[in-house]
Amino acid sequence: MKKYLLFLFTIVLSTYAVAQDFPYGQVTADELNMKRYDKDTSAHAVVLQEYGTAKIAFTNDESISLVYEYHVKIKIFDSRAFDKGSVEIHLTGNDNVMEEATDITGTTVYIDDDGSIKKFDLDPGKIYRLHENKYRTNVKFALPGLKKGCIVEYKFKTTSPFFYNFHSWFFQSNIPKIYSEYEVHIPAFWTYNIVLKGGMELTKKTAEPERNCFSARGAVSDCAHFVYGIKDIPAFVVEEYMTAPKNFWSAIHFELSDYTNPYTGVRKKISKEWADVDNELKHAEYFGVQLKHTNLLKPHIAPLIADKTNDLDKAKAIYDYVKRTIKWNNGNNRGSYEGIDRALEKHTGAAGDINLTLVTALNAAGINTEAVLLSTRNNGLVNKLYPTVEDFDYVIAKANIAGKSYFLDATDPLLGFGMLPLRCLNGEGRAMSLDKPSYWVDLNTGQKRGTTYSLDLTLQPDGKIKGKLTQFSTGYEAYEKRREIKKFNSIDEYVDSRDARMNKIKILNSEITNLDSLDAPLYETYELEFSSMRNMNATRLGFNPFIFGRISTNPFKLAERNYPVDMGMPSDRRFVLTMHLPDGYMVDTPPSPVALAIPNQGGRFITNFEQSDHLFVFSDVTQFNKSVYSPEEYPSLKELYNKIILSEKGELYIKKN
Repeated sequence: MKKYLLFLFTIVLSTYAVAQDFPYGQVTADELNMKRYDKDTSAHAVVLQEYGTAKIAFTNDESISLVYEYHVKIKIFDSRAFDKGSVEIHLTGNDNVMEEATDITGTTVYIDDDGSIKKFDLDPGKIYRLHENKYRTNVKFALPGLKKGCIVEYKFKTTSPFFYNFHSWFFQSNIPKIYSEYEVHIPAFWTYNIVLKGGMELTKKTAEPERNCFSARGAVSDCAHFVYGIKDIPAFVVEEYMTAPKNFWSAIHFELSDYTNPYTGVRKKISKEWADVDNELKHAEYFGVQLKHTNLLKPHIAPLIADKTNDLDKAKAIYDYVKRTIKWNNGNNRGSYEGIDRALEKHTGAAGDINLTLVTALNAAGINTEAVLLSTRNNGLVNKLYPTVEDFDYVIAKANIAGKSYFLDATDPLLGFGMLPLRCLNGEGRAMSLDKPSYWVDLNTGQKRGTTYSLDLTLQPDGKIKGKLTQFSTGYEAYEKRREIKKFNSIDEYVDSRDARMNKIKILNSEITNLDSLDAPLYETYELEFSSMRNMNATRLGFNPFIFGRISTNPFKLAERNYPVDMGMPSDRRFVLTMHLPDGYMVDTPPSPVALAIPNQGGRFITNFEQSDHLFVFSDVTQFNKSVYSPEEYPSLKELYNKIILSEKGELYIKKN
C-alpha cells in the first residue's frame, strides 16, 4: 500500500544533515568480483551507489536556476541488464529557453578473461542531442564496452529555469539498490510541499538550516538542507495488468506552494488554479491557437457531411476522414507542436496533431467537441490536487452529440467510433474548450472485450472429429482481432497462420465477416478436422473440452501485491461445445459443474454439462466485471485463476457401451 508523508518547509529544522557524493571512477575488488547480489540472486543488475543533489542557485549566467546533479554506479551481472548502459536525459523548454545537460561523463570497468582490469570512458562525441520540437530535447548516450560482470558509472548535471518543476527522486526501480540518497538545498524564498510516496521507510532523513547559502544580486537568504536515503531497496516487481511502474515506486516529490521574488520581495502563490491552466492552454500556440483554425478545416469536411442529416453521422464521417488523412507517427504529446495545417499537408503527425485536428474539424461542422488532456498508462497518473499541464502527455476528442458523449482517438484506423486505445484508459482526463472552464472526466468509456467460441463437432466412427467453429468477437476484442488480421497481406495468409498454430487441428474452409465494419462484431467461421482419436476400440477415450481460449498460466504470481490490478476494461469469454457421438458411445462420469466467483460480483467462472442421446453440450463462462481491482482483491483474483487453470486441465471420458 502507498504511504503519504507530508513535510512543509515551515517545520522546525533539526538534526544535522550530512551528505556526500561518492568518489567517481573508484571500484573495489569486491565489486568487480561480485557474481550475484546476495539479497536478490535473481537480479540481473544492482545499483551499488546512487546519489543526487538539487538546489536553486544563482548561476554564472546571472539567472536563477534549478541545478540537478545525478551520479550512479551499477553492477551488471548478465546481458539482460545491458539496457542499464543506455541513458536518456529528457529536457523541456518553451519559446524562450531550454533546459541544459552538461558535465556528462561515463565509464565501464570489468575484469577481462586474462585477469586484467579493462576500463572504457565515454567518448564525448558519442553524446547525442535529439531535438523533438522546440519544447523537448533528448540527450542520449550509451556506455562503451559492456560485458557480463562489468560496472558502469556515469554522472551528469542539468540546469533548468523551471524551479516550479523541482526534481522528484525515485528510490525504487526495476533492479535492486544497495543505497540511494538525495540531497536538497532550497532557499527560504521558495516553499515546497514534500511528499514521500510508496511502501518503503526512509533509513536516513535529516534536515538543517544553511546560513546565507543563496545570493542573487544583493538578495540573500538561508536555505533548508534535506538529506533522504534508503538502503537495501528491493527491485519493484512488474506484473501483468498494471499502469506505469513509477506510479507505485517509492519516491519523493516536490510541489511548489509559493515563492518570494528575491529582487522585489513580492510573494506569489504558485499553486495554480485550473482557471490559470485553462488560460495558459487557450493562448498556447500548440493548443488553443490550433483549436481556432476551424476555417482551415471547413473546406476539407464540407463534402463529407453534405448529405448527412444528423450530427452522429457527420461526426462519424469526419472521424473516418481524419483517420484516413493523417497517419500516426507513434508520437504522444498533449498538443500540436508543428500545427494541424502542417499535419494535414504532410499527412502524418503525432497524437496531438491528429486529435486536435479532429476536435477542430468537428467544431467546424457545428458539433460541440472538447479536447481532453490525459496521461497515458505508461506516463503515470495525474496529480489532481496540483493544477499543471506537465502531467499530461496525450490529448483526445470528446464529442457531445444528442445528450451523449463520445471519446474519440483518430490515431488508429481500426478503432471504432467511441472507442479508445488501451493506453488512454488511465483514470481521469481534463476536458478543455475555448468557451468554458475545464473539468475532470472519467475515461472509462464503458467499452468491454468479449469473445464467444461456439463449436459444433461430430466424432466419427473412424476417430476423426469434424465440425464448425464460430468465433464471435465484440468491443475491444474485435479491435485487437482486426489488428491481428490486418498484419497479414490477405485473409488467406491469416487463416494459414492460424492453421499452422493449431496443433492437431486442420482448417478446411473459412469465412470472416465484418472485418472492415468497425462498429459491428467480428465473425470468424471455420470448418475444422481434428486428428483421429487413438484406438477407437479402447474402453475409454480421453477428451479435453477446453479446445480454444484455454487459460494455462496464472498472470498473478506475487505473494502480495501492493498496487492495483488494472485490466483496462471488463471482459467476458464464453465457450460452448456441442459434440455429436457415434452410436454406442456416451460420456462416462460426466464432469461436475463448477461455479467460482470473486467477492462483490467482481468476476466468475462457471461450467455446465448436459448429455442426451448421441450428444453432449459443454459450456463455460469466464467474466471479469471490473476494470480495476484493489490490492485487497488480489488474493481472490489469484485464487480464481488457479482454480480456472486446474479446472481446464481436466478431461472428460467417452466410453463405448
